[in-house]
Amino acid sequence: MRLEYGFDLSSVDVPRFSVEAVEGIGKLFTLATLVLNVLESKPQVEIVFHGLNPEDPERKIEAFKEVVGSSGAGPGVRYVLAKGGQIPGSSSSYRWLTVELVG
Repeated sequence: MRLEYGFDLSSVDVPRFSVEAVEGIGKLFTLATLVLNVLESKPQVEIVFHGLNPEDPERKIEAFKEVVGSSGAGPGVRYVLAKGGQIPGSSSSYRWLTVELVG
């Protein structure tokens, strides 16, 4: 299913994004760039990573951190792991991550 909608970034306090189970590394580069751009105007961003097995979200989070860390802005970012788990009746797992500007 594809859902498209529009919103104004200034109308949300905390922008939230999602990384789908089947997304590859290219989407993580796009997400990292988007998050760094959003952090120019917002103090934090929340991202939900999900996958088809319990290891997927954690692997995607580590890859995301690696990409962001390679940026000049990378050292000015802090990560806070939030709720994670498995969807009942499904093989899907997820983990929320908050990305914040430091100082």
